[in-house]
Amino acid sequence: MKKNLIEKIKESLGSVIPVAAVVFLLMITIVPISGELFFMFFVGTIMLVVGIGLFTLGADTSMIIIGEKIGAKLVKLRKVWLILPVCFLIGVLVTVAEPDLKVLADQTPIVDTQVMIWSVGIGVGLFLALAFLRIFLQIKISVLFIIFYALVFIFACSPLISPSFIPTAFDSGGVTTGPITVPFIMALGLGLSSIRGDKTSEEDSFGLVAMCSIGPILTVLILGALNSTDTPEQTLTPAGSFESVSEAFKEFIYAFPHYLKDVASALVPIVVFFLIFNAVSLKLDKKTMIKIFVGLAFTYVGLVLFLTGANVGFMPIGQYLGESLAGSGYSWILVPIGMLIGYFIVSAEPAVHVLKQQVETITEGRISAKALGMSLALGVAASVGIAMLRVLTGISIMWFLIPGYALALIISCIVPPIFTSVAFDAGGVASGPLTATFLLPLAMGACSAAGGNIAEDAFGIVAMVAMTPLLTIQILGLVSKFKSAPAIKAAEGQIFPILLDESCDRVVILDNGKGGAV
Repeated sequence: MKKNLIEKIKESLGSVIPVAAVVFLLMITIVPISGELFFMFFVGTIMLVVGIGLFTLGADTSMIIIGEKIGAKLVKLRKVWLILPVCFLIGVLVTVAEPDLKVLADQTPIVDTQVMIWSVGIGVGLFLALAFLRIFLQIKISVLFIIFYALVFIFACSPLISPSFIPTAFDSGGVTTGPITVPFIMALGLGLSSIRGDKTSEEDSFGLVAMCSIGPILTVLILGALNSTDTPEQTLTPAGSFESVSEAFKEFIYAFPHYLKDVASALVPIVVFFLIFNAVSLKLDKKTMIKIFVGLAFTYVGLVLFLTGANVGFMPIGQYLGESLAGSGYSWILVPIGMLIGYFIVSAEPAVHVLKQQVETITEGRISAKALGMSLALGVAASVGIAMLRVLTGISIMWFLIPGYALALIISCIVPPIFTSVAFDAGGVASGPLTATFLLPLAMGACSAAGGNIAEDAFGIVAMVAMTPLLTIQILGLVSKFKSAPAIKAAEGQIFPILLDESCDRVVILDNGKGGAV
């Protein structure tokens, strides 16, 4: 356990340090800050490093195991009428517990915080049940994506929806898939599909996160249609300054109990559900239960540290940098700086580590963690750059979302299906707590300084972060598919038997049946 923890801390250090280095470089060059704000950022960085390490270790030995075992057991029951309401309940429970959903709901003036949280939870629950039904009926996931995203954009373009609701609606689809939801739902999908064991079960183990991202968009758009009042104009309080380092440190002391309570309230419903399910159906042995609860303890401590560091240490810095850069004479620099931060920040998202590991494991290395991470980083860099451009120009988000999703859905009809499922999952995973607590305040601060409409121009950055990986990872699938084509063509007419794996990205030519590979 100690060796694994050290390894996880090293991984998280490698993820967080590049982000911290970029921000530190800005602090000592074009955006000087007070010693108190720097202290908060420094402490927040340490908390992020330790928090991500503890969380990923805990998720490996608790949330993933719980999700896999519940998913496999549900399928063995063979009772759709029972499985669908259970999936709905799981979806609601893990979503209303998601910390970054609360961060988003607290920052938007569009609708009451609790109304938004429960509406989003219901949306996730409905689409998680629908995602299971897709696995059960073996419906191609790209077909459902085309149908539901067409419905989303038709609804979003309706005159019934206020323009202020559209960015927040798409943002809500991204933040629901955070550090609590992703490990559980991905493992649930693996459990639901593994029991089939047919040739499509591997690709069907992905896609649940992506399906769960659609429901909240629809429910928040429905809230927009039902809301007949004008959306209040949002104003920001300038990023806080402190008289001393000790006063800044007190911010962490005051926040720590709050996040202890928030994370506990997030995990307790899941744990209670698991205990009931285990008593009724799973009946796991004592050794497995101890391992799970030790993992849950790591998960709890890791999330508390991560959220405290992100919200207290990173959020004020993000807003301050945005205000300073947009209010300067070189506001255009927001675009390349945003791209640079976006490139590195995705590696620090806790759920990204879970996704990369599961993808590489389940595909037996055919989709490597390194290639997936690079595709995500490039996608997020592009999305943050576009978001900063929107802040400076006021261009409607629909000019980017409609062609972006349309292109992603077209590519989904060409690439191997597993790349589509992974890409749409990755879009939700990339838009995690750091996006809500650093990139969104960065955009809000910049928008406020530039005199823009925060609800329409700053919100939507989470949605952009969730969209671009759909393109970059599916392009990775296209490259993989076309790279295998010459090998297949070169082998035509030869007497050597050819073994082509199902993802179409690896060809093995057996040496005249002797078992060797050329």
